[in-house]
This record gives sequence, C-alpha cells and structure tokens, in this order.
Amino acid sequence: MAPSRTLNPSEQNEDCTGGLTPEQLASYRNDGYLIIPDALDASTTTSLLQETKNMLSSFSVDDHPMTKFSTGDNNNAHFGDDYFLTSGDKIRFFFEEDAFDSTTGALLKPKHRAINKIGHYLHALNPAFRESTLSPFNAGVARSLGFQDPRVLQSMIICKQPEIGGRVPPHQDSTFLYTNPPSAVGFWIALEDATAENGCLSFAKGSHRRAPVTNRFVRKQNGEGTEFVDVEGARFPPDIEVEEKAQEEEMYAMEEVKAGTLVLIHGNLLHKSEKNVSRKSRFIYTFHVIEGENDYDERNWLRPPQEGFNPVPPIVTCAAHQLRRTVLARELPKKTLGLPGTGILDSLPVASDLLSSSSSVTYLVQWTVLDRVL
Repeated sequence: MAPSRTLNPSEQNEDCTGGLTPEQLASYRNDGYLIIPDALDASTTTSLLQETKNMLSSFSVDDHPMTKFSTGDNNNAHFGDDYFLTSGDKIRFFFEEDAFDSTTGALLKPKHRAINKIGHYLHALNPAFRESTLSPFNAGVARSLGFQDPRVLQSMIICKQPEIGGRVPPHQDSTFLYTNPPSAVGFWIALEDATAENGCLSFAKGSHRRAPVTNRFVRKQNGEGTEFVDVEGARFPPDIEVEEKAQEEEMYAMEEVKAGTLVLIHGNLLHKSEKNVSRKSRFIYTFHVIEGENDYDERNWLRPPQEGFNPVPPIVTCAAHQLRRTVLARELPKKTLGLPGTGILDSLPVASDLLSSSSSVTYLVQWTVLDRVL
C-alpha cells in the first residue's frame, strides 16, 4: 500500500500561492493522483466533521422522497428522479440502499446513520464548506494544475456509513462531469481516517494516460431520467501524453489516509472503494473543478445555477499572503497597515479609534472579512 508520493505542508511551495511543487506536479502527472497529508489542520477538519453531523441530525425525513443513491454498477431509476436532478444548486440528502428493508421499504437505521451522501451545492450554501473550498490554497493548486478559469461545479459529503456504506466500482469522474475536452479534477478530503476496513480509495496508477473517457452520464433527451451515452468529443485532456497500449487488467493500489488529507484525482483516472464492513464511518468531503473555458453542454445531468458555476478565487499576491500570515500569527503592528502595494487594507473594518495604539491590532480585524479579501 505504498502511497503515491506524499508531501507535507512544510514542503509546499513558498511562492505565496499555495500551489504545488514541481515534485508534486510530476507525481500527479505520472500517477493521476496526489496525496497531500494535513492539507486541513485538525481544528478545521473537526469543525467540518461536526458540521456534517449537525446536518445529518437536523434534516427532516417528513417531506423527504427517500431518494436512495446507488453506488453499484446497475443503472438505477432513482438517478432520474427530480430530487436528484434538481440538486445542483441545493443541499440534499441521499440514502444508502442498504438502509432500507428490501421487503417493506422501512428505514432500518437512524437517519444520521442511513445517509450515503449530501450534495451538491455545499461549496456555495454552507459557510464552513464554502470557506474550505474557495480558499487561496485551493486556488493555487488549481492554477498549478494548469486551470485558466477553474470552476467548482459540485460538492458532496460522502458518509460511507458503518456496515452499510456501499462499494463504489471502478469509475472516472469525467464520465459524470464531462467537458470537451475533459478537464475535471476531484479534490477529495478525508474528514475521518480512511482505512482498508472502512472503505478507503484504491487507484489504478497511471490509468489516466491509457483510459479514455468513453461514456458520459447525461439527461435523456426526452427529459425523463438519465442514461450513459458514448462520448462524441475528446476523450483525453489535451495535455496528456497518451499511452497507446492499454493494460489488459488494471492493478489497483489501496491508499489509507489520515483525517485532514487532501487527495487530488485526475478526471480520467480509474479509482474505486470497497464496502464499509467496519463499525466506523468514513466521512469525506469532495468537490470537483472543471475548466471554465471548456464546453460544458446542456446534456450533462448537473445543471449550472443561474449565476454559473462558482469561480475559484484568484491567487493572492505575495504581499497579501504574507500579510495574512502575519495577522494570523498575531504580529501585525500598526505600521504594517501601511504596507505599500497591497491595495487591500482600505476595506478592512478596523476600529479607527484603536489604530492609534502601538500594540498589535490583530484582535481588531474581522477575520472572515480578511479571509474573503485575501
């Protein structure tokens, strides 16, 4: 179970963008995935996990259509129901198939232990997940990967519930989020330790260079449900050096990761996970980025909201990044507020009557506003 080359945050780029190092990029391009431990600190990871549990406890089943989400190989009818197809700009809850009695249809588990996933607009509607998605670090990563206009088009919490969390067969993310040419990249973040017992990911290393996207998941042309159709456009991204000879059978490497780990997953890469047979959940948060300049047509199952898919914020300047790090380190004396060339501080709501103090003004800054500006 040797991982694709992993690097700690201390090894990250120091160019203020939060981008990937040349070594990381080379590993990602070769393997099709990259593991970055401790991409989220323990406090943020715990906060997101608790927010997930709060959502699971508070949602109502009284008016829920009890839509199940299948992770199997069969093309289930629930994919076509309105609750699923109109979830692109909402936060909705999808049940595990095995959470129900197959004869009576009765729910066998408490609701918080019965949900397969929550989706698909957490990155816009939930403040905690929005902050962890549309961040300077992720912006730097996206730009490092070559995105010109990175757009977040969906986000999900995958619960992988104890004992019933379903197996996910080998698949490519670009099948479900197709652009022409393909451009999807998954940002997969462990909120709990992912192990062999609770259904961690497995990857066919390098398969993004030999496995074309041959099918795509679309809405039926009559408007009733969904289906898989042949890809008529490009099947590889333009920057891929395609291996002409495919392997007869892909070999999968299982990757156990700790909570807080970010895994980047190429849209052409074959990957899977096994059923959770343990008594421990495997909660993760994932969002997908596509190239905004590529064609995303109306046949895709996921429809963009009226305002379009969310742009990843621009990379911050070195001066702005350093200022933020200084503030967070509680080392921002008054004179630093005059830092030339940032063009930032005019909008910070700092109490003017306290600026005359020669002491640190860190505690005067409204942190959420600062993060949005930086």
